[in-house]
Amino acid sequence: MARLPFGVSRFDGQIGGGAPAGSVVLLAGSAGAGAREFLYTSTVFNGMLKDDPELFDLHYGDLEPGVEPPAEVHYVSFSASRGDVSREITFSMDNEIVASGLSGVTFADLSAEYFQLSPVPREWYADDPRSLAELGNTTDRRGVIQAFADYLDEHAADSLVVVDSLTDLVGDQQRERSWADVVYLLKGLRKATREWDGLILLHLSRDAITDTEFGELMACVDGTVQFGWETGGNERVRTMFVQEFRGVLSQLEEDDIVRFETEIHEAGFDVSNVRKIR
Repeated sequence: MARLPFGVSRFDGQIGGGAPAGSVVLLAGSAGAGAREFLYTSTVFNGMLKDDPELFDLHYGDLEPGVEPPAEVHYVSFSASRGDVSREITFSMDNEIVASGLSGVTFADLSAEYFQLSPVPREWYADDPRSLAELGNTTDRRGVIQAFADYLDEHAADSLVVVDSLTDLVGDQQRERSWADVVYLLKGLRKATREWDGLILLHLSRDAITDTEFGELMACVDGTVQFGWETGGNERVRTMFVQEFRGVLSQLEEDDIVRFETEIHEAGFDVSNVRKIR
């Protein structure tokens, strides 16, 4: 089975080099537990693999046999600009690594579609403020889900697409989208990704939805990676575990791997310890 790297070297090494091509993966966690940093690290290192292989080799090492890098790397945001995201990533990673990695990433800002029916003033989220007359004459009334789907149709084939963040959609059920719309979006995305042979990473704030809703979303994707905190004695440790992942979970169970202890340093998200059962 062809695989694409997540870009987190010690995690990729434990799962055969990366995720199976054609996968949709949910990255869900509590605030600060590492889900967003995992997303940033995947973006930066896959972009670096494309544009600066020497720096990639220095910080990541060699790809596992049979692993293919994505043809392109795309970062899709529903509510933030490229500049906002770049600044946020530099808070958790070295500036040189970020600059090198993001140079190979294509950024899609869907703020205009996301906010267009909201009471938020256009000048807060758009670079080209329009008069009321111009707004009345515009013909582009795509909703954010349609804009997202159009972008994926054009760019997702053989590529890594990171989505920041699914929370923006599930937290907006009272306006133009119902919960069923989000569920159908993920079901359709899973089916389409099989044909695209790429890798889609969806960030989700775990605290934004109920346990029942989370279970519904898990049933719509190929894999779920959860991030959380553990407290023991005087220490608070970030942890990660894999839940329901085709082509990956069986391998982890065979190796008796239960949970990963993780850390965040200048090279981004990393696995610091692997726990096993005997």
